[in-house]
Amino acid sequence: MKKTTIQLETLSCPSCLQKINNAIKGLAGVDKMSVDVMFNASRVKLNFDEEQVDIKTIENAITKLGYDVKSSRVTDL
Repeated sequence: MKKTTIQLETLSCPSCLQKINNAIKGLAGVDKMSVDVMFNASRVKLNFDEEQVDIKTIENAITKLGYDVKSSRVTDL
């Protein structure tokens, strides 16, 4: 398992948070209980199984919703 912190562009509304949350939780390999979308910090923290999903897939799921990913940091859990 890996953990990641993804820095996003500034989130402008609470519904943005919900859209991102749902998109990430819908990906295979993401630990759904670990997903934490922080509205005020415009940041997402989560744990994922690198054998099922990679960071690029997670970033793409966010980007497809129209939100820019500024940076990602991945570490071992």
